[in-house]
Amino acid sequence: MISTSNVTLRVGKKALFEDVNIKFTQGNCYGLIGANGAGKSTFLKILSGQLEPTSGEVIVTPGERLSFLQQDHFKYDGYPVLDTVIMGNARLYEIMKEKEAIYMKEDFSDEDGIRASELEAEFADMNGWEAESDAASLLNGLGVDTELHTHLMKDMPGNLKVKVLLAQALFGNPDILLLDEPTNHLDLDAIAWLEEFLINFENTVIVVSHDRYFLNKVCTHIADIDYAKIQLYAGNYDFWYESSQLMIKQMKEANKKKEEKIKELQEFISRFSANASKSRQATSRKKALEKIQLDEIKPSSRKYPYIDFRPNREIGNEVLAVEGISKTIDGVKVLDNISFIVGHDDKIAFVGSNELAKTTLFQILSGEMEPDEGNYKWGVTTSQAYFPKDNSYEFDNDDTIVEWLTQYSDIKDVTYVRGFLGRMLFAGEDGVKKVKVLSGGEKVRCMLSKLMISGANCLILDEPTDHLDMEAITALNNGLIKFPGVLLFSSRDHQIVQTTANRIIEILPGGKMIDKITTYDEYLASDEMARKRTTYTASVEEEEEGSLEG
Repeated sequence: MISTSNVTLRVGKKALFEDVNIKFTQGNCYGLIGANGAGKSTFLKILSGQLEPTSGEVIVTPGERLSFLQQDHFKYDGYPVLDTVIMGNARLYEIMKEKEAIYMKEDFSDEDGIRASELEAEFADMNGWEAESDAASLLNGLGVDTELHTHLMKDMPGNLKVKVLLAQALFGNPDILLLDEPTNHLDLDAIAWLEEFLINFENTVIVVSHDRYFLNKVCTHIADIDYAKIQLYAGNYDFWYESSQLMIKQMKEANKKKEEKIKELQEFISRFSANASKSRQATSRKKALEKIQLDEIKPSSRKYPYIDFRPNREIGNEVLAVEGISKTIDGVKVLDNISFIVGHDDKIAFVGSNELAKTTLFQILSGEMEPDEGNYKWGVTTSQAYFPKDNSYEFDNDDTIVEWLTQYSDIKDVTYVRGFLGRMLFAGEDGVKKVKVLSGGEKVRCMLSKLMISGANCLILDEPTDHLDMEAITALNNGLIKFPGVLLFSSRDHQIVQTTANRIIEILPGGKMIDKITTYDEYLASDEMARKRTTYTASVEEEEEGSLEG
């Protein structure tokens, strides 16, 4: 168990947390939520001991081991992948290394023998003999192939480093597990594996995530940070949202009844206070009036942007035809003879672990890259807007936000342009901020403003939820559902894929694809899809083996 006693953290004159008393108990998974800047990650750092509170204390049950997801992706660059995972249990790793050092001694003494036997006993008690196989199992579950387990961390690509660090946090069955955005940079398969792991995890979990589907799947409780306080709710994210909205509604209804009663008492007092025969009743009503207290209803610190993609023209029947597109990058065939036709009602989610393939296809269809083979043709009634995964090149200039967005607008009126920025929560002085100093989330909101102002009837979106907070993701989800045009998109947000897409395309390793008109959940549950995926993967492996033999 982990709890806080009167924890306060001040940053300058501002209190980020004020006298927080909360208890997290075994067997529960707590989703820590709040608006951007509310202090979710900061609170996890306090719980993990990485940050000292201004006052108060964190209490951990004696003897319990706490583990947290490391955010420094370069900390373990000099270590092999498997060692990095085992280092999640620091004491076990120390024992392993001390044992190795003792057994490598040429002048092995009696004292060394005694020490080695002590270490062996402790090692066995900690299930040390299963450490490497347990670590390998975690890595494989997250999609890190066995042949990579002996590689140094510095040689691992960024998305796999994230998986290794997550495996490190999960390793060794910690008593308390703290996870800050564990689904970031994970593919949907890895997220599904993590969901099942946490559902079956029997100890305490505290997780920060912007993935609503993930929170709904794994959380037994929600800890909501708002106005420097943390309120605990039983249930998952949807239950919290419904409960919090119901509470506000009930308070408003109660206040309305109180206001009606106040008005009734005031009218009586005004009419009869000067009437001698009614003065006693008027005095009684004055006392009753003084006792009525309206409930204070604080507006939430959360701010929801307004996302509404409105096409300038209706789309025709001929939208997009893709014929035999192939692309090889750095000697690897990323796309292999990809063909499909897009209809005017299609909202297609591109899914699967082949991130590079999806991004490459989107870059080709948006005109940013040429295919090696094949071609594509957009219909004459279509207009396209593209949201790239890497938007850094868009903001490498000295423009202000207003200047930056104005260049993409047919209407150059500043008030018109500011209207689109205002929808994305850029108000007042924000408009004169330089785009090159914007945060990741602010850049994404700028890109969404660009898409809205474009009036395009075909949107190509490559992981648009990266860097967005829960409120912006919810607004984007609603905007995509309402969008009357065509969507080609990829997203790690399960709920966006499930609620938006009516067609699923998965590009498999080796560049082949599966194309199915269905919802995402139906696709995942389909035995046919599982068989196809296995068949395609096996055929790719056979081709690779054949090429190696040749």
